Amino acid sequence: MFNLERWKEIFQSIQKNKLRTVLSGLTVSLGILIFIILFGLGEGLKNSYSDLFLNEANNVIYIYPGKTTKPYAGFKTNRIIELKNEDVDAINEEFSSTIEYLNPRLFVSEPITYGLESYTFEISAVSPSNQLIEKHVLMKGRYINEKDLFEKNKVTTIGRLVARDIFKGEDPIGKFINIGSRAFKVVGVFQDISGDTEENKLIIPYTTRQQILKGTDVIGTIAFTFDQSIGGSGAVKLSNDVKSLLKKRKSISPSDPSGIRIRNVADEIDRSLQFANALQIIITFVGIGTLIAGVIGISNIMVFIVKERTKELGIRKALGAQPSEIIKMIISESIFITTLSGFFGMGIGIIILNSLDSGTLQDYFITRAGVDFGIAFFATIILIVFGVIAGYIPAKRAASIKPIEALSDE
Repeated sequence: MFNLERWKEIFQSIQKNKLRTVLSGLTVSLGILIFIILFGLGEGLKNSYSDLFLNEANNVIYIYPGKTTKPYAGFKTNRIIELKNEDVDAINEEFSSTIEYLNPRLFVSEPITYGLESYTFEISAVSPSNQLIEKHVLMKGRYINEKDLFEKNKVTTIGRLVARDIFKGEDPIGKFINIGSRAFKVVGVFQDISGDTEENKLIIPYTTRQQILKGTDVIGTIAFTFDQSIGGSGAVKLSNDVKSLLKKRKSISPSDPSGIRIRNVADEIDRSLQFANALQIIITFVGIGTLIAGVIGISNIMVFIVKERTKELGIRKALGAQPSEIIKMIISESIFITTLSGFFGMGIGIIILNSLDSGTLQDYFITRAGVDFGIAFFATIILIVFGVIAGYIPAKRAASIKPIEALSDE
């Protein structure tokens, strides 16, 4: 029940002891403020890890040919392994129920010229599935398609930055650029949410590149996506099964670690996000430490407040004040100071997080730093609850002291 006289006494006590009140409030405010900022920066760190690995499809498996390290089936060691079109067909046939998109890849190193100027950009000879795996978004025109693969057309879809640097404001669609000594028609322009690296690429059909290389059927690497319903364990099994199939086809020892190498992006993402979550947990514990420091600080101050007012409380008891009234008065003061200071610290912490420059934070691998309001509110309530407990313990002790002992206290 609201007691006007008790609140008058609380405000009188605060007014008479401004420095003590400010120090009490500052301890609480700093505790919640530091917790919110640390937790928000931890969230930003986790966001950076998520953005870094989730810009591309996260259910991708990459296959890389290598060099054998063991003799096997009559073949000597140090044999260079090459992947071919028939290997792509075999994978597609064997795992058709699990694989979604299959993308043979060749990386090209050729000079690029347009008019009298020459340029250096990365060139990827791939299949149309590359658009879905790399998450390329068309800005204009089209991506290379199955018809281009079948007819081995000399066409290219270029990144936004390639279009900007080569054509300098011209519409690139329908224009011809030279890749090496051959003219390729620009059929589309794409952008990529991961930024400059992908947008500095030219995409051409891998079959066209094979034809330029005197009709070879060798490919560099293979990427494919799988049905995510198979889960993490299913993805690991799929990786192992694909590796076993290729080792059998290429006569590579089953125990040879280097003949065929597999990179499972889903597994990498899982480990990286686990690391980010671990960092967030560590940062959260540091933040909790600041809250605990705040609780200890307010406890010490409340003990000092009660000790300072021992004689006053003895007089109140001598005049007939009930122990429960003394406890309520001290706890009410503790609740008021911790609540006001706690929400003030919470508000300042959120404002500071929202005002931090995102560009500067990204230099430190922190993206979209922020804290959920529910978490901030919960942390503040926890601090207030402990503030009440911090006030209750010395208040109960003060209420139990005999008036004669309180009046003789030094």
